[in-house]
Amino acid sequence: MVANTSAEVARGAHIAVRNVSHWFELPGGALQVIADLDLDIQPGEFVALLGPSGCGKSTLLRLVAGLEPATAGSLQHDGQAITDPDPSRIVVFQDPTLFPWRTVWDNVALGLQARGLLKTQRHRVDEALALVGLEGFSKALPHQLSGGMAQRVALARALVNDPGLLVLDEPLGKLDSLTRLAMQTELVNLWQRSGFSVLLVTHDVEEALFMAQRVVVLSDRPARIKQVLVNDLPYPRHRGDPRLAELRHQALSLLGLAESW
Repeated sequence: MVANTSAEVARGAHIAVRNVSHWFELPGGALQVIADLDLDIQPGEFVALLGPSGCGKSTLLRLVAGLEPATAGSLQHDGQAITDPDPSRIVVFQDPTLFPWRTVWDNVALGLQARGLLKTQRHRVDEALALVGLEGFSKALPHQLSGGMAQRVALARALVNDPGLLVLDEPLGKLDSLTRLAMQTELVNLWQRSGFSVLLVTHDVEEALFMAQRVVVLSDRPARIKQVLVNDLPYPRHRGDPRLAELRHQALSLLGLAESW
């Protein structure tokens, strides 16, 4: 199932993770954080990763984004080896990391500016701001924004590059609960409109199940896939849906928290 339900083919990336293992070299010896992991993200698909803290979720994101190479195995983006970062795979972190002296518009324009494209493609900055609902704040400075607005700027900065894959590392983790719920819906709407693929890391079981089509539950370190939960509920979803409650119970059980439900 992909985000795009029209006749148009989803333009999102196909990511293939094949037999990937990864170690960190520490003073006391090598620490394995991922073990023999296989994962596919289909074009236009929304996939979330759940697992215990420190199990290797964010490390897997870094490997998929090309921020570091895997110790063993292979990762491919549309059939091409992932060896380095690329504008087609954009990471959005928990902290928006906006430059405080640059306006919203100038922060969003950074990617195009760095690639020498800003002069001919300025319109893409305005389009990205419109996508996240911030067209009226282009001249604002970061300190004038709420937390949710700052994170929308970070999303616009990613979208201006027209990515095939959006990699989200706890992007809503620092927001208050009401803003977080609203942003979950906004992110899903943005994904549906744009057609990119998404790989999300979150510690919030309900967030993963509300947003994603598949939720990959990982084991303790080194991360292995324990189970993949498929959420075939149509969008827009309703948080009180009995199917979400059923999936929540499955996820919590896999995470060793069945007694809390």
